[in-house]
Amino acid sequence: MLNPHNTYTKILSQIAKFFEETGFHKAVLGVSGGVDSALVLKLLVDAIGSQNVVGLMMPEHGVTKDENTAHAKALCNFLEVENYTLPINKYLQDLLHLPWKPSGLAQMNTKARMRSIILYNYANTEHALVVGTSNKSELMLGYGTKFGDLACDLMPIGDLYKTDVFALAEHIGIPMEIIEKAPTAELCKGQTDEAELGAPYETLDRILREIAGETPDASCSTPESHALFEQETVPLSHTAKSIIERIKRNEHKGRTPFVIKL
Repeated sequence: MLNPHNTYTKILSQIAKFFEETGFHKAVLGVSGGVDSALVLKLLVDAIGSQNVVGLMMPEHGVTKDENTAHAKALCNFLEVENYTLPINKYLQDLLHLPWKPSGLAQMNTKARMRSIILYNYANTEHALVVGTSNKSELMLGYGTKFGDLACDLMPIGDLYKTDVFALAEHIGIPMEIIEKAPTAELCKGQTDEAELGAPYETLDRILREIAGETPDASCSTPESHALFEQETVPLSHTAKSIIERIKRNEHKGRTPFVIKL
């Protein structure tokens, strides 16, 4: 597993370098009340200063838990970060009256894309960069919305597995009430990441590390994980199979659009 202190200092250094090289000084991000955005918020504050960071809370009334918005705002205020609460319900209304009936998936993805529109509206207005909050587990699994939460200029925790996110968040003092909550994208009522992905993050990350060719350490290594791809002797578990299928199905999310060459 990662060394939290070394990881923290390395991320801070790279964030500061990125802003210096791009000529931007200000960052904006969506703060949901979850551990990923809380960690990214704190990393930005420590790297470029609270005066250069803006947090946008974009709840959907009727879906987003009040607790999550309250946690997000409290953290922004504690870190002395300028913040705004912008419910997205009114922006979604017209999209319910299209010539076709939007599917459930389309409606969920539209919510993520609406939040991206608001973030980039602020960024373009205030000469800021949009900072994403996706982690490595989500990126490998394609657990995100194209041009939605995957749309950003910088991903500070994009090389951290979710279990590493928990460890680093605890190391730098993110409140336990945020760390211990069930992770959720809150694109529909009652949604949780682990229920949708079909396994706890500890299990998912063990398999993802194996897929990435990383050597598991003693804390996450099992005989089953070492034999994961030795199909001649040990069949793939149902969970591992579903993860591999999800990765293949969502590969397009990590690619730039295909250009027809003439």
